[in-house]
Amino acid sequence: MLTTLFQLFWSFCKIGFASFGGLSMLPLINDEMLSHQWMNSSEIADIVAIAEMTPGPIGLNCATFAGIRVAGIAGALSANVGVLVPTFTICAAAAVFFERFKNSKALKYVMFGVRPVSIGLIFAVFIDLCRSNYFSEGAPVIPNVLIGVVALVLLMKYKLSIPKVILIGAALSLIF
Repeated sequence: MLTTLFQLFWSFCKIGFASFGGLSMLPLINDEMLSHQWMNSSEIADIVAIAEMTPGPIGLNCATFAGIRVAGIAGALSANVGVLVPTFTICAAAAVFFERFKNSKALKYVMFGVRPVSIGLIFAVFIDLCRSNYFSEGAPVIPNVLIGVVALVLLMKYKLSIPKVILIGAALSLIF
């Protein structure tokens, strides 16, 4: 049992270090589950479907469900710690790095360049999401545009909470 827990930990630790999170983890999870013969392809597909439907990061959800399937609660804990170790390690190293070099001119120059690039990336994702949600074959999808406008007004003017706006948007999409 201890060997299985360590293998789960190590497998998900490798997944965490070798992927960029989200859907990029799925092929690695698939390979690890199949290579250790912990699950077959059908079971992996089921776990991914469940992980997609539950709130939270897909990598953590997959680690939880795969760990439970392989070794119960201890397996889930082991897989979760494994998938989180890379994030904690990188964040701790970054915190030490930034603290040590926070007054460095070089770091200030790097951050001067990183900020506009980050804004550009966020804007690019925004444009891509708008294109895929509000347009079909170059033409606007009027119901989607109306729901988007209503959501924006509810958020900005009436200061409704995001969960309420999501529910209203879902109701409007059922009506349209």
